[in-house]
Amino acid sequence: MEYVILAVVIAVVAVGAIAGLVVSGRRRQQLPPKSQAPVITAPPTPREPAVGEEAAPPTEEPRRTVEEVELPAAPEEEAAQAPAEPAAPSVEVPEPTAGRLVRLRSRLSRSQNSLGKGLLSLLSREHLDEDTWEEIEDTLLTADVGVAPTQELVERLRTRVKVLGTRTPDELRALLREELVELIGKDADRVVRSTKHEEGPAVVLVVGVNGVGKTTTTGKLARVLVADGRSVVLGAADTFRAAAADQLQTWGERVGARTVRGPEGGDPASVAFDAVKEGIAEGVDTVLVDTAGRLHTKTGLMDELGKVKRVVEKHGPVDEVLLVLDATTGQNGLVQARVFAEVVDITGIVLTKLDGTAKGGIVIAVQRELGVPVKLIGLGEGADDLAPFEPGAFVDALIGD
Repeated sequence: MEYVILAVVIAVVAVGAIAGLVVSGRRRQQLPPKSQAPVITAPPTPREPAVGEEAAPPTEEPRRTVEEVELPAAPEEEAAQAPAEPAAPSVEVPEPTAGRLVRLRSRLSRSQNSLGKGLLSLLSREHLDEDTWEEIEDTLLTADVGVAPTQELVERLRTRVKVLGTRTPDELRALLREELVELIGKDADRVVRSTKHEEGPAVVLVVGVNGVGKTTTTGKLARVLVADGRSVVLGAADTFRAAAADQLQTWGERVGARTVRGPEGGDPASVAFDAVKEGIAEGVDTVLVDTAGRLHTKTGLMDELGKVKRVVEKHGPVDEVLLVLDATTGQNGLVQARVFAEVVDITGIVLTKLDGTAKGGIVIAVQRELGVPVKLIGLGEGADDLAPFEPGAFVDALIGD
């Protein structure tokens, strides 16, 4: 019995010892490691926050000595290096107008001979029957001579051919020349009135539809007048088309003529008024006013053209109203001419682009339609290709030698 009690005591002691060892091991595992002494570092140097490249560590920049530093240029050197101002445009001496159409005759004849040669060929036939005379009529109509002038010319030619009997080439050419000159009108006053008078300078309005070349014609007309010894002021009253005033001013600078202009889109009547006022102050011979192109079918624009003329007349009378027509438009040009004549009193016609058309008969048709003479014709793109109209020289170019 004693042995049993002793064994139980020993077992209890053993179990207690084992439990103590287990608890002790767990406590050792949960204990934190021994703390190390803290490492003390110097606080960072305070810096401003930076962005982009400024955030990178500063780098040492190369240094220059006093001798290596460049000093600013002296004022004289800066002036020498400054770009030179553009030179003023040189004033040109225009080609004299006397005989200008004769000098340009070869250019005119190259494009017009189809009419003259066609008529001479038909008139030289051995028998001039009705079919031949109809061909002559067709040739004249194709050249835009017009119905009434064509019928009149054909009747006169038929009568004179019967009277002459014989028809040598020289006789036919002389006959045709005489009749064409008579039809064009050799006694009409074709002088552009550009002479200064008591009221002040002569005032010339240049009018027409869009695209016929009014601004270019005005510039070329300035050259014609300067070549004849006139002093000129230009009025850029075409305020609607971009760069129209610049274009006219360039033409004026080439012959030493001043250009009066206004703001783009401004009142054209005001610009025209100021141009005439300037011409009076400077005592010039002629004021040329370039007006805006306008459709002849637009009533409002045509009324505005009439306003320009009325405002200019506050200074004095308008001496010339020149209607610019494109010779290539043919009979359509006559419609334009009629409408313009109703708004302003047309005093003369300027026919442009005659160098590129065989429709020289428009000269006859437009004069018959308006009762107004052709005073100037344009024969090309050159600065001096605007010539006073001379019926004899024109017909000579028309029918050839």
